[in-house]
Amino acid sequence: MIHKVDLTSYNLHSSFSKDYQPILNVNSGDTVQLTTPDIQSCYSKAKGEERVHIETRIKNEQKGHPIIGPIAINGAKKGMVLEVRLNELTPGWYGTNWAGGIPNWQNEKLGLVDQEKIQVDWELDAQTMSGTTRIGGRDLHVGLEPFMGLMGVTPAEPGVHSTRPPRYCGGNIDCKELVRGSSLFLPIAVDGALFYTGDGHAVQGDGEVSGTAIEAPMDLVDITFKLHDDMELTMPRAWTPAGWVTFGFNEDLNEAAAVALDEMVVWMQHLYDIKKTEALALASTVVDLHVTQVVNGAKGVHAILPHGAIR
Repeated sequence: MIHKVDLTSYNLHSSFSKDYQPILNVNSGDTVQLTTPDIQSCYSKAKGEERVHIETRIKNEQKGHPIIGPIAINGAKKGMVLEVRLNELTPGWYGTNWAGGIPNWQNEKLGLVDQEKIQVDWELDAQTMSGTTRIGGRDLHVGLEPFMGLMGVTPAEPGVHSTRPPRYCGGNIDCKELVRGSSLFLPIAVDGALFYTGDGHAVQGDGEVSGTAIEAPMDLVDITFKLHDDMELTMPRAWTPAGWVTFGFNEDLNEAAAVALDEMVVWMQHLYDIKKTEALALASTVVDLHVTQVVNGAKGVHAILPHGAIR
């Protein structure tokens, strides 16, 4: 079954809580098609149209990323795994990113805290998958590889939670590998799963070094949900066009790398029926560690086992 979710205040939050009522209940195998706003909770369908600001459902809600959800999956139980298949991702016609002027660690290291914050506006073309901006008196172009910066299920812990840091149950992962054709596997922390998505990115480099990708609305996010009761996960895992991907999140980048590596080595043990030391030796020949992002408090590292690297 295909469900369509409108971009309305009722369907929008800017925080996580297991107490929020679902906007939709779906079955395993169902597909959901939705539209997401930009990072400032605005949306414009076509060039020249006014960008309309959309409030979240709860007045004075903790401010964070505008996210669609929660979507409940019937039969989902704590301890199961939710697979989120990304069938289609179509960015809107515009995007924005920023740099400088904010007291974060990268601006401090680059001497940009006291510089004026700049905004770079992009015009996006979903047909050619290209983005154009004007910097330094000339037009510059980049190719687009859209993905959702934030996909996750609700944490088990009580209370209201910020959307900023990635967690064991997903959230603001900001991984550029999660493009169309990918499946993200999330450990379910609460019954119903209570899935959210938002923070559309038209393209981003590993690290998200200025603090923002090309932040863009998504005209279409087409995803299919599948429950797995025969899998056990404590961290997200993904199958992507680039390969299998495991993740680590921690304020210490070394610790994040250790978690991502351990997750990958354990997964390789399962894939190839080998000892952990053997899996680590094998990983050292083909697995790549990437810095996912360094800007969300909890930094991210992802490990990639490329398809066909081991034959």
